[in-house]
Amino acid sequence: MFAILLLVISNIFMTFAWYGHLKFKSAPLWEVILVSWLIAFLEYCFQVPANRLGSYQFTTAQLKVIQEVITLLVFSGFSVLYLKEQFKWNYLAAFVLIVGAVCLVFMDTKPPHILSSQSSEAGISQSGNSK
Repeated sequence: MFAILLLVISNIFMTFAWYGHLKFKSAPLWEVILVSWLIAFLEYCFQVPANRLGSYQFTTAQLKVIQEVITLLVFSGFSVLYLKEQFKWNYLAAFVLIVGAVCLVFMDTKPPHILSSQSSEAGISQSGNSK
């Protein structure tokens, strides 16, 4: 659960890094690139530990899909609350389809450490070759 909290925090920074400058369209491009890069550094300070910790509980594909759903939720709030954009029905429909993808990626799953130990027991190396 802590990994997911870190993903949420990193996505808040990421969203501001990527889209926050849109409220400041008169600012010189080099300035918004520099500020965005500095914000993105903070995002990485949360994203990298989130992925490291999350890798003990989730597969990489699961982490990526979780991150995408968090990104959509954070971005939805950001676009409505910060950028004052309207949230439309088709955005919601698209998000529902993405939640369907989350369900698919978590079907018939075991934590990564269980999968690797089963592969070792079956005589299969990490590269997929038989021992």
